[in-house]
Amino acid sequence: MTATQDRVEGLREQLVAWRRHLHMNPEVGFEEHGTAAYIEAELRKMPGLSVSRPTATSVLAVLKGGLPGRTVLLRADIDALPIHEENTFEFASRTPGVMHACGHDGHTAILLGVAQLLSGDAAHVPGEVRMIFQHAEEIGPGGAEELVMNTPLMDGVDVVTGLHLNSQLPAGVVAVKPGAFMAAPDMLELTIRGKGGHGAHPEETVDPIAVGAQVVTNLQHVVSRMVAAQDALVVSVTKFTSGTTHNVIPDTAELMGTVRTFDPALRERAPQLIERVVRGICDAHGATYDLRYEFGYRPLINTDWVAAQLKDIALDVVGAERFRDARPTMGGEDFSAYLEKAPGAYFNVGSGSDEADSRWPHHHPRFTIDETSLETGVQMLRAAALRLARPE
Repeated sequence: MTATQDRVEGLREQLVAWRRHLHMNPEVGFEEHGTAAYIEAELRKMPGLSVSRPTATSVLAVLKGGLPGRTVLLRADIDALPIHEENTFEFASRTPGVMHACGHDGHTAILLGVAQLLSGDAAHVPGEVRMIFQHAEEIGPGGAEELVMNTPLMDGVDVVTGLHLNSQLPAGVVAVKPGAFMAAPDMLELTIRGKGGHGAHPEETVDPIAVGAQVVTNLQHVVSRMVAAQDALVVSVTKFTSGTTHNVIPDTAELMGTVRTFDPALRERAPQLIERVVRGICDAHGATYDLRYEFGYRPLINTDWVAAQLKDIALDVVGAERFRDARPTMGGEDFSAYLEKAPGAYFNVGSGSDEADSRWPHHHPRFTIDETSLETGVQMLRAAALRLARPE
């Protein structure tokens, strides 16, 4: 066992305590007042850190190392989700209807652990390490966008990194990928306006349900017939609301969905392709429509050289047997906002295991993590900070 592993193991109980406190006391995006106060109080116990609040519910800790080097930003998101927890362990959420169902409690505990280790060894840290405990990752346009646009957080940052616990990877596995890693999660809302009437006389109506059903089916032609097969695109209609009873054809139908892309050019084309389908179907049946299309987070594109460094770090920290070349995912992440300002890369640490019953998907009311993954996260982020901060 290395000295670093020994120090991280010495943090094991504290990491679990941090994580469980956060899990019991979740707060949704832009409302993380108690969470931010708790994080700030814990950071102020650590020597050598400059602690501030860039926004009302985010916390920044800055460590100026004793050696020359780059400025590195490490990020952890801190917000929870509006989901009622179904887990029954003693540290389950105490806030009805809110839970940490995506691992942000673990991310926060990990970055607190990194802060504690680095603050105790500042003389041997190169450059400057900024640790941002970011609010509102789950709510667009996202806390990262607010920090990047409205605060000096990114001024002088040379490289940025962060991690996400992943319940679909075995606990302790690290997965890294250069290039396109996570998609842009955009949103559409569509109202189809027809002409209501009696269900027994559909010929006297313009049925928005029938029109909407054709829209749902034909939107898949955008994916399969209007876009090259090698260009990743997802169009999912996830909500269809219309009507009030069995014998009335309604006036309107309301649809909602998500559009996921990696390629910025395809992302710009997608709204026009979608509207062309909607307009054609509505015109053919005498209906009208209102389409609202909202761009969400940018696609998360890892910088190749940073991803390569993280792979080397992972091979040192966890070994080849616990390293994976990550696969791209159509999930979205506002970490992409930081990558507009500095090179960087995002990576996964596995948190799934049968022993901890932690293989439930993210955003599920039974979601939890194998807490051994916290130590892997600390080892990775600490090593990444030290390696990436080295002067060229």
